Amino acid sequence: MTPLVEMRNISLAFGGVKAVDNVSVDLHAGEVVGLLGHNGAGKSTLIKVLSGAYQADDGVIFIEGAKASIENPRDARKYNVETIYQTLALADNLDAAANLFLGRELTTRSGLLDEGRMEAEARKIMARLNPNFQNFSSPVSALSGGQRQSVAIARAVYFNARILIMDEPTAALGPQETQMVAELITQLKAEGIGIFLISHDIHDVMTLCDRASVMKNGKLVGSVNVDDVTDDDLLSMIILGKKPAPKAS
Repeated sequence: MTPLVEMRNISLAFGGVKAVDNVSVDLHAGEVVGLLGHNGAGKSTLIKVLSGAYQADDGVIFIEGAKASIENPRDARKYNVETIYQTLALADNLDAAANLFLGRELTTRSGLLDEGRMEAEARKIMARLNPNFQNFSSPVSALSGGQRQSVAIARAVYFNARILIMDEPTAALGPQETQMVAELITQLKAEGIGIFLISHDIHDVMTLCDRASVMKNGKLVGSVNVDDVTDDDLLSMIILGKKPAPKAS
């Protein structure tokens, strides 16, 4: 099958230091690929090339088999690439519906905010993603971490994300909240959305991802199926930069 995304031979340097050095990764529809590595390994920089925050010095990106030109976040959105940063970029004083349409508000014919329609659309998308979500009138500052993550994911999905970049989605969440995010990710996979999940947490990657790509010092150590490796294998890739030996059949 043609990958949803293929980043081929991507390189990017800052002041002569190669933050990303000739890295190739791919992602298929309905798949979660974890990007692992220490701080400074290059995983966030690589993914910012896909999101349009940075432009690569070398390499090419293909979206569904066609060469893509992504020079800024607006270009990325045209290719249905949406990013959910660790900070979630939510306006704390606004409710879920207002956050869902932040910067892309729905208006009536007379140009006024169509709050009724925005809430109705918010209820529809939440019913699909997180049926237990009911706090539509509260400001998002009053929501739990998992509920806030739900709002950020709903915003991306409502605007037709096919490729979702999630940066540390379970950071600072308790076990129950983490489970809520895991269920959301399962739902997104079932809808054919491909997810790049940036994480420091090996357990998260083993639980949530189909494959893991490990980076060290700007280079790709390797990409593995999580079912074929152990936590220790991934740890060895992160720390030693060594790909695990093939398992004996």
